[in-house]
Amino acid sequence: MSEYENPVPLTDSVAEDTVDFADDKPDVIKVSARSRSTAVAGAIAGVMRQHHIAEVQAIGAGAVNQAVKALAIARGYLERDEIDIVSMPYFTEVDIDGQERTAVRFRVEPRP
Repeated sequence: MSEYENPVPLTDSVAEDTVDFADDKPDVIKVSARSRSTAVAGAIAGVMRQHHIAEVQAIGAGAVNQAVKALAIARGYLERDEIDIVSMPYFTEVDIDGQERTAVRFRVEPRP
């Protein structure tokens, strides 16, 4: 089974096992089609508050849909902190169980 079939469940606040704040660069937030968009949005907001940059990755139409909804919700969460975010989507190749898959990754940054 791949990490996308059984992703680490996200909570409304950023869990320490989901995003490692000890590193200079945060872990990639991986989204599945079954991810709750509000939970992913909370993770995005937490990473943006801490690191001022985030990476969100999704494979498949359902996962990309959840990621886009989460990005929109995260903008609302961060509005209270006067942080306006922009996201730049791009394709990347990832290896899952020995198979190369195309993922959509969103680089999230504060608007200058």
